[in-house]
Amino acid sequence: MAIPLVTIAVEGDIDAAVVRRVVAAAELSIGPIYGRRGKNHLDKSLNGYNNAAHRSCWLVVRDLDHDAECAPELVQLLMPKPSAHMCFRIAVRQIEAWLLADRDKIADLFQLSLDVIPQDPDALDDAKATLIQLARRSRNRRLREEIVPEASTSAKVGTGYSARMIDFAANLWRPGLAALSSPSLASCLKSLERWREALG
Repeated sequence: MAIPLVTIAVEGDIDAAVVRRVVAAAELSIGPIYGRRGKNHLDKSLNGYNNAAHRSCWLVVRDLDHDAECAPELVQLLMPKPSAHMCFRIAVRQIEAWLLADRDKIADLFQLSLDVIPQDPDALDDAKATLIQLARRSRNRRLREEIVPEASTSAKVGTGYSARMIDFAANLWRPGLAALSSPSLASCLKSLERWREALG
């Protein structure tokens, strides 16, 4: 059985690392990755991606943020008529919520008790800010210095934040287990699994 090749489009580099693992977990082949230039660039490119999905399989993942009340509303706004081979999914409210959903591995990374890791990451208003706050409490000094922004700057994350999260997503994060705590991730995985069964 041929494994479908999936072309990916995302907002940024952390998203790319996360979505790679999601596609692999669904036992699909990872194709080229587009976007990585922010939400606005991704939104402007959606029509082109959707047109390309007439001919090949595409997975586009975009953060909900506060651009709509819920994922279905944002899908209707941005891609009301997806092509036959387009899988357009929304991370609620940010891709970082999907990382937080693997609570055991996040607790290990930050050397924190499991009790302080949110049990419902999809309900968080700002998952990225939650990750920063958890990092502040970490006993790992180097991790704190990399992830937490310096007080003297206006930056929202530390200089090593992206590298740390990409490494975590690529090497430690478990999409299948994380899906048990994140309905939006579970929905994405189920869509890809149904896709594989239909196309394989």
